[in-house]
Amino acid sequence: SRSGLQHLAPVHSLNIPVTNGPVKEPRAALEWTENAVNGEHLWLETNVSGDLCYLGEESCQVKFSKSALRRKCAACKIVVHNACMEQLEKINFRCKPTFREGGSRSPRENFVRHHWVHRRRQEGKCKQCGKGFQQKFSFHSKEIVAISCSWCKLAFHNKVTCFMLHHIEEPCSLGAHAAVIVPPTWIIKVKKPQNSLKTSTRRKKRTSFKRKASKRGNEDNKGRPFVIKPISSPLMKPLLVFVNPKSGGNQGTKVLQMFMWYLNPRQVFDLSQEGPRDALELYRKVPNLRILACGGDGTVGWILSILDELQLSPPPPVAVLPLGTGNDLARTLNWGGGYTDEPVSKILCHVEDGTIVQLDRWNLQVERNPDLPQDELEDGARKLPLNVFNNYFSLGFDAHVTLEFHESREANPEKFNSRFRNKMFYAGAAFTDFLQRSSRDLSKHVKVVCDGTDLTPKIQELKFQCIVFLNIPRYCAGTMPWGNPGDHRDFEPQRHDDGYIEVIGFTMASLAALQVGGHGERLHQCREVTLLTYKSIPMQVDGEPCRLAPSLIRISLRNQANMVQKSKRRTSMPLLNDPHSIPDRLRIRVNRINLQEYEGLHYDKEKLREASIPLGIIVVRGDCDLETCRMYIDRLQEDLQSVTSTTQRVHYQDQESSFPRVLSVQRLSPRWCFLDATSADRFYRIDRSQEHLHFVTEISQDEIFILDPEMVMSQQVGTPPGMPDLVVEQATGISDRWNPAARKRMLSDSGLGKISPHYEVPDKQKDASQTHMLHFLFVFVALLQAVISGDLLKFIECCKKGANLLIHGPDHCSLLHHAAMTGNGEIVKYILEHGPSELLDMTDSETGETALHKAACQRHRAVCQLLVDAGASLRKTDSKGKTPRDRAQQAGDPDLASYLESRQNYQMVSHEDLETAV
Repeated sequence: SRSGLQHLAPVHSLNIPVTNGPVKEPRAALEWTENAVNGEHLWLETNVSGDLCYLGEESCQVKFSKSALRRKCAACKIVVHNACMEQLEKINFRCKPTFREGGSRSPRENFVRHHWVHRRRQEGKCKQCGKGFQQKFSFHSKEIVAISCSWCKLAFHNKVTCFMLHHIEEPCSLGAHAAVIVPPTWIIKVKKPQNSLKTSTRRKKRTSFKRKASKRGNEDNKGRPFVIKPISSPLMKPLLVFVNPKSGGNQGTKVLQMFMWYLNPRQVFDLSQEGPRDALELYRKVPNLRILACGGDGTVGWILSILDELQLSPPPPVAVLPLGTGNDLARTLNWGGGYTDEPVSKILCHVEDGTIVQLDRWNLQVERNPDLPQDELEDGARKLPLNVFNNYFSLGFDAHVTLEFHESREANPEKFNSRFRNKMFYAGAAFTDFLQRSSRDLSKHVKVVCDGTDLTPKIQELKFQCIVFLNIPRYCAGTMPWGNPGDHRDFEPQRHDDGYIEVIGFTMASLAALQVGGHGERLHQCREVTLLTYKSIPMQVDGEPCRLAPSLIRISLRNQANMVQKSKRRTSMPLLNDPHSIPDRLRIRVNRINLQEYEGLHYDKEKLREASIPLGIIVVRGDCDLETCRMYIDRLQEDLQSVTSTTQRVHYQDQESSFPRVLSVQRLSPRWCFLDATSADRFYRIDRSQEHLHFVTEISQDEIFILDPEMVMSQQVGTPPGMPDLVVEQATGISDRWNPAARKRMLSDSGLGKISPHYEVPDKQKDASQTHMLHFLFVFVALLQAVISGDLLKFIECCKKGANLLIHGPDHCSLLHHAAMTGNGEIVKYILEHGPSELLDMTDSETGETALHKAACQRHRAVCQLLVDAGASLRKTDSKGKTPRDRAQQAGDPDLASYLESRQNYQMVSHEDLETAV
């Protein structure tokens, strides 16, 4: 209803008569046809504890069953039992409207009304009185404590002194994100005109099948019965969100739901249901339109291709929320290599305030090699998978490995149903390809001409096994193969908007060195490339591989796309300090939190603050960014390790508490990250690749919190009083390694950020590091193959030759993880006997699972027992909050789940006894 009064009366007191007809099936997606009903809920299944049925005790049909199935609306966040759906229809409680009905007689309202909803749990403070909402017994409270708006998120106490009658009809401002929200008043459902009887009779007399088919085609092409009529404003930056739920595991689905809560659901689109074309057509005339692509680089390329076809003028800029792995384009534009748990509210602010930059896009024109007769042409594809690339185009070794994976998966899809097997295949294919040297003769079968300069002699001289044509600085999940030429006069620093493409050659050694910050052989920066191949060669375009027959390939600039680059924010986000009063130097305490507590305490800010362990104090400049701050924290760790070399614990007296606290002496793992403390109720992780975009004063005031996913719980126990804080301070006469400007320059010049952020590696050392990296790669692959095949003797032989059992891949999946997944008890036992204890609770970076999680998922009971007996934590949760016991239950092994549960209870009792003893 227009008045919104139904949002005020208690739900159980509403007595609206039942409408005739059956109750509609709960809808999980928006309806875009003529049958669309305004105010329909978008129901998603939920099992979150603490969410009470919206109908309340008196009207709820399920009063005593706690396990009854429930659904949650993605747009207004009310929860209702499946059995209560019919009752909800009776009281006619509608969701927030997403469009308005068309028709010449309906006056157009240029404002949006509030959508008031009762809440039994509410975060934040009352807009009227400024007091918080009662949360002390929130899980058991059945009283309505607040009334909040689903659009602007304003909340009031459920009292006449706070929520007043004038709030009911007042216009809604749409809240903090009003500039990017598409108001429902802009989206109009057009009514189909009613045909007269005469016209209907005349249509019935037509019997031509051809005419009917043609008319049906016209109706299909007519599109959705919706139009967008925007109101132009320079302050508005309406946003279209495209989400690929298949990217990043289940991240895409969660992101989709969160955007529906913050925005109008009709500006959020699921790419697994349909492509972006119809949505872009619908919104093509909206001024200042921006697009957010949630997915991988392939998703971004898909959207850019559709924008090319539609020829929107001006083309809307595209921002990226990276899901999954890789995401080189997202890294280039400062959006990071993957989504952690940054608040959607902040993402929307970044998209709104981001800088518009240009991205070169390149054409690939392919024709058969004119120098070879028709009968000499080899088998292979006649065209590339894509005729445009945004990131890179390559041929040789890297494309060969990718192609083998794709061909094998197409031939036997049942063998590639897990990420573990996929990674093992990639590692094995790379190792086999190196041994067989299948790409060693690449230089003999290609001719490369760049802007009229023939590079073929140099390619043949250096015997490259891989050639990459690179448009952006990032390649292969974040490496920088071009680096920075520095004082090299022949080359300029790489840009993605200069109309030039970089040509790079790789040997096997330089490919391996990429992982430690090296770069390839810089060949040319050019505007046009002519590539001639004389045999079938594996190639890939933005990760899409094929084996191309001998061809002539021309690379030329196609156009420039508008992209949104995430910029360093100073004014848009509220700072904890006034920027005009930031002191020259900041004295900041560094506190450490482990992943188990971070997830176990549900990210609760106050509880995590109490559970954190101090590392010490650092003194930094007032305008210090997090990338620089990381160096001081690492230095703090070095000093702390030297001070505590002869002691077990260092203790710290908290000024705010009478109880002393223990300084953490366990060294930080390489995977630690900063936590954003600006939110009122919880912490959020900050992507490491985006640390240079955040100032210290933006995330905290006098203390910093960091999350260490590999922190061992056992080193946190202790309370006796002791020594004062350790302080790391910038000294006078400081060297360049502590100078932020010099540090950034050296990082950029060398491209060796992953080797060391402090110095440029000499050429001899680079060669040695490349050789070492190549040896590391082969040892790792040999160990993995031994684990997969269950060859204990081969595994022991590799270990005796000096292999480190702490070795792991880019995803931090250790050898113990892999052995636990394969279920080889002998290898697991050997690793436990000869490896360090931190392997037990080490987590991988993708799922947050320990080796015990992996074994439980595969129902390897003997391996689980070995790990439990060795001391593996049974309470540690993965990125989805699941314990090993939960994973065993999901895998369908109740006996294993029961065993793990009993051992978990034993661990808890032992831990409590230890705390009592201390």
